[in-house]
Amino acid sequence: MSRRLLVARLDSMGDVLVCGPAIRAVAAAADHLTLLTGPLGQAAGRLLPGVDEVLVWACPWILNPAPSVSPAEFAELVERLAGLGLDEAVILTSFHQSALPTALLLRLAGVRRIVASSEDYPGSLLDLRLPVAEDGPEPERMLATVRSAGFELPPGDQGRLAVRLPSAAVSEHLPELESPYLVVHPGVTAAARAYPAPLWAETVRQLCAAGWQVLVTGSDSERELTAAIVAHALAGLPDFAAGAALDLAGRLELAELARVLAGAQAVLVANTGPAHLAAAVGTPVVSLFSPVVPATRWAPYGVPVALLGDQDAACRGSRRTTCPVPGHPCLSGVEPATVVDCVQRLARHKTTTPWAVTA
Repeated sequence: MSRRLLVARLDSMGDVLVCGPAIRAVAAAADHLTLLTGPLGQAAGRLLPGVDEVLVWACPWILNPAPSVSPAEFAELVERLAGLGLDEAVILTSFHQSALPTALLLRLAGVRRIVASSEDYPGSLLDLRLPVAEDGPEPERMLATVRSAGFELPPGDQGRLAVRLPSAAVSEHLPELESPYLVVHPGVTAAARAYPAPLWAETVRQLCAAGWQVLVTGSDSERELTAAIVAHALAGLPDFAAGAALDLAGRLELAELARVLAGAQAVLVANTGPAHLAAAVGTPVVSLFSPVVPATRWAPYGVPVALLGDQDAACRGSRRTTCPVPGHPCLSGVEPATVVDCVQRLARHKTTTPWAVTA
């Protein structure tokens, strides 16, 4: 008899990627696994090994800014969930989120067994109320959650982050890349996590001057930022180095970005989703990490990492999206020369073969 399971993680790219080991553990017990995630997590979800189907829903108690509550949309989601014929659902949440509203929708959809971590009394919403996992790296916390429900990784799976890579870069805009190269991803979704743009530009200039090919990546909305960084970097270089920095913002789908990250010697990034994508393809990460969330949970997992930024700054643990301290001292005090030195040292630790799965 076919066993149809669902894992819910209704967040963004990085949140979905760090659940990869837990999702693979659940998938090992399933004949068909559906991932329920938000609009920002769907592309990452489709790259995860073990996921057969991705169901996308904009959740009003997870997303920020939050969409309005719509009875019609709730009814449609319950109908879609009911149509999946689910035997069991596992709800994964960050420590500040409640699993119970999602559990209510799954119960209304007739899901036979629902499990989740919850500090709150779940009544009849959960069949198994799991303990909230102890502090530690988010991938390990999520894996501990599903293990409490009886799900284990298959033999040989070491619990790393992983994605399914395309067999080759498919974008017609993607240039032929020759190693060694570095990837710099300056954009963030929360201003409190941003390294100042002038320091990004000077860092890229110094990396190019040191002889590196630097690919600057970003979303379509980050084109202005990446263009300014590349223009500043190249303006300070001799003519023969004019192609040393290449702006790829807005030109790559997530699977293509994963392929580019997999080929890099190292990735330089703030605390944002592509840091976890780099970890999922086995590339060392230099992380300019603002301590508004704890690095013990959210630093890139399972690869060589250099963590830069004052982790004891006054903003630590505040979960603020805009910097509460004038001058943004946790990151603005990190000199570009320090960043460049870390990148060059970490680039020597790149393995020759990424562990991502080729689709």
